[in-house]
Amino acid sequence: MLRILGRPTSINVRKVLWTAAEIGLEFVHEPQWATPAAPAASPAFRRLNPNGLVPVIEDEAGVLWESNTICRYLARRHGRGDLLPDEPAAQARVEMWMDWQATELNGAWRYVFMALGRRDPAYADTDEIVAGARRWNEVMSLLDAQLAETGAFVAGASFTLADIVVGLSVHRWRATPMERPQLSAVEAYVARLAAETRFSDFARPETP
Repeated sequence: MLRILGRPTSINVRKVLWTAAEIGLEFVHEPQWATPAAPAASPAFRRLNPNGLVPVIEDEAGVLWESNTICRYLARRHGRGDLLPDEPAAQARVEMWMDWQATELNGAWRYVFMALGRRDPAYADTDEIVAGARRWNEVMSLLDAQLAETGAFVAGASFTLADIVVGLSVHRWRATPMERPQLSAVEAYVARLAAETRFSDFARPETP
């Protein structure tokens, strides 16, 4: 049986939960990890992931960490070529946008989300907040242009793993209390995800 470890308030844990749900997998979710009840810094958890970060999965093949890697593994293991195509160029396009989410998009939001979303007092520099919001909006505008071009999903006409990782990031952007431009292709994309996928199960107001 697949085990998924990590608190569901983590956007990276929700990537894995959504992927498992889209595939239709049976799994056990252990939501206590990375909470005061079961700190991710504990020796028990670090034996699974020496980085002390969620999510972690464990199945008959062993232990894996890194959320985007886990999503790819689950799609491949269960033969979901719709989520991660077998054809090299199509697969690369999906993975390109997954990597973009993990680098460019994550890097853009980190400071401003911790300040305005999590209200962490360690992130209180006004200039950094303003700069972070501007950068986040710029990166989201790049996504809006891509969605306007495809007219459907991030990597093309079909829903893929790229939409799971990017879709949750879009939810976080829309849920963070800051000024945002009106991005019509992004808004149409969110409506499409809500209508055609399990997006709404994992992109709730209480979990930005």
